[in-house]
Amino acid sequence: MLLTLLDNPANDKRNRTLTQQSMENFLSSVERRAYAIAVTSLSDREDALDIVQEAMTQLVVSYAHKPCDEWRPLFYRILQSKINDLHRKRKFHRQFKGWLPHFRDKQGNKTEEDPIETIAGPDSTTPHTRHERERQISVLKEALIHLPPRQQQVFMLRCWEGLNTKETAIAMKCTEGSVKTHYSRALIKLRDTLGDYWYD
Repeated sequence: MLLTLLDNPANDKRNRTLTQQSMENFLSSVERRAYAIAVTSLSDREDALDIVQEAMTQLVVSYAHKPCDEWRPLFYRILQSKINDLHRKRKFHRQFKGWLPHFRDKQGNKTEEDPIETIAGPDSTTPHTRHERERQISVLKEALIHLPPRQQQVFMLRCWEGLNTKETAIAMKCTEGSVKTHYSRALIKLRDTLGDYWYD
């Protein structure tokens, strides 16, 4: 899919100063984490996959000609915009059609393995450590679901993706002051919600 997008003749002029490999490397580096953000925000794996693919496509088609160091905030701005669009669409459907679910059920029933819970780490080799990590991620995901959307987005971009305040502001199309406010409020709420699970 990525090769097809990049090989499109319409994009040739835009890719003069950039190599196909650099774009592919970038997309590969953000794919998994972007999916984690989308699935956490949307609580639907298929919607999350669609949103990530659409965001990648839009980045390649519209911004491949930009300098490489601009891709990251641009990509996350596109991703957040598409997540927000889907939230608005869901709200409309809930309001007028009343049956589209927004979040997973409270029992946490899962039919597939969650990619966030399968992220390997240096201490994930023992069953006890793996179980503890899965439990912590589950508690964090539940807490994130209850944050207002803007606080949720800021937290994921700042904490999970490591974007700085300026990059987050670009990605979310808001001021740096708004990013700081949303991030601070998100941290306070998460601290209160997570209690013993919170690490400063």
